[in-house]
Amino acid sequence: MAGNGPLAKDQHQRERNTKRHQADTATVSQDDEVRGPDLEGDYLPQTHRWYNTWRTSPQAQLFETTDWLRLILLASLVNQYFVFPTTAALAEIRLNEERLGALYADRQRAKIRITPREQDDETPSLAIVSSADDARARMRGGV
Repeated sequence: MAGNGPLAKDQHQRERNTKRHQADTATVSQDDEVRGPDLEGDYLPQTHRWYNTWRTSPQAQLFETTDWLRLILLASLVNQYFVFPTTAALAEIRLNEERLGALYADRQRAKIRITPREQDDETPSLAIVSSADDARARMRGGV
């Protein structure tokens, strides 16, 4: 006799606790602040750019000492990749960057949310016009 599969879960078992999921999310903002130690050593300009991109990334706000040590160790592999690119080196770089939240999907998995940069409020405000004469006066610069 063919079965119909497992029984459906009770309603309370099916519902997600969204408050719990939201509490687990780390929120960072785009502030362009330089964080972490300088990259010391004889590295290519591309490697310095790569490292400094990480230093100013929003997720760097969450980095601990061990994360910076990983990036410094990874810098030598990135430098080597720029000189002699191999798929093995690229795979290792990608894996390490994934763990640090490099791409959108990586941050989603790590529950890191980036809030956009705060914009200066330079949007023009609209004035309330009570009559056509008032509007003409404003256009002439009378008010």
